[in-house]
Amino acid sequence: MTISMARVHLPVLHAPPGGPGMASLPGLAPGAAGVPINPLLDRFARRIRYLRISVTDRCNYRCSYCMPEELGDQLAFEPRAALLTFEELERIVRVFARLGVRKVRLTGGEPTVRKGIVQLVRRIAAVPGIEQVVMTSNGHLLGELAGPLAQAGLSAINISIDTLDPQRFERLTGRGDLARVTEGIAAAAAAGLRLKLNAVALRGVNDGELVALCRYAWSLGAVPRFIEHMPMSGGALYAPEAELPAAQIRRTLEAELGPLVASQPAARDAGPARYWSLARAPDRELGIISAMTEHFCDDCNRLRLTAVGALHACLGHDDAVSLRDVVRGGGSDDDLVQAVASAVTGKRAGHGFERTGGGAPQKHMIGIGG
Repeated sequence: MTISMARVHLPVLHAPPGGPGMASLPGLAPGAAGVPINPLLDRFARRIRYLRISVTDRCNYRCSYCMPEELGDQLAFEPRAALLTFEELERIVRVFARLGVRKVRLTGGEPTVRKGIVQLVRRIAAVPGIEQVVMTSNGHLLGELAGPLAQAGLSAINISIDTLDPQRFERLTGRGDLARVTEGIAAAAAAGLRLKLNAVALRGVNDGELVALCRYAWSLGAVPRFIEHMPMSGGALYAPEAELPAAQIRRTLEAELGPLVASQPAARDAGPARYWSLARAPDRELGIISAMTEHFCDDCNRLRLTAVGALHACLGHDDAVSLRDVVRGGGSDDDLVQAVASAVTGKRAGHGFERTGGGAPQKHMIGIGG
């Protein structure tokens, strides 16, 4: 079986035809009829203000739960010509900004391997209406890039670090270098970027390091976050026995750190994490992304754009709308709005992940941006 990172032909969702509740959108060119009044308000009254953009399907690591080395030549990457150009990305972001998106997260693959990533950050940060440009990274190249990214307008970065043990880190990441990642984290902190450190929590792998990961993050002024493993790639890389539920994560932390109390994220347009702080030290905060055991779909505020321009309304489903086809087919900004509206109209109530590994989409985490 050949696993393609993004080469999937996806059905296009269509917005309902004009009628009650449909009108021209303020700010669009005259004659832009048939556009929903609130194109980024879905059927469940969830307003989209946050866009995640995968800028590449390539990565310099081969994490065991994402794209392990043993898949070898079964991994097929998109040709570079298929990826959205910086000009196309900026145009799409401008349309989203007009529709109320205020936060853009750049992901991958690994976004820092995309040539010119600093220039892209600068272009997106300059788009009127965009209030936050942030990134998720493995940290490997941040030693040299953190400063320039901050100067270009990046305000925050999430860095993946699943373990503090160098040998375990190398095994988990396939080819990662923990020392380079910790140097990158330090460089990001020195550059003034708001920091979150992400760890996929896996039973029997890093469950004995949860407290140590918290203390490491807090020592840098960062927020540690733990992510439940999710079934992607048709469930091929999912191991139910490695599940570490959010409730167990909290119990493990409380056993050593004391009681946790729920807190609210300070940033606007927050993502899927639920936040907790130590009762005895409220400034010690942590997040848990609990897609498997404590669903957060009811307040989802996100869309995802792949590197080849497929707009996904949900991480857990494969259907998408191709914005690249609209752009490269000569479509207008109004046509882009219609395409975006069709994706939002088709947004489901939630994902279908099952704790057995069933209900997984065929798409791959490497191509959609984690």
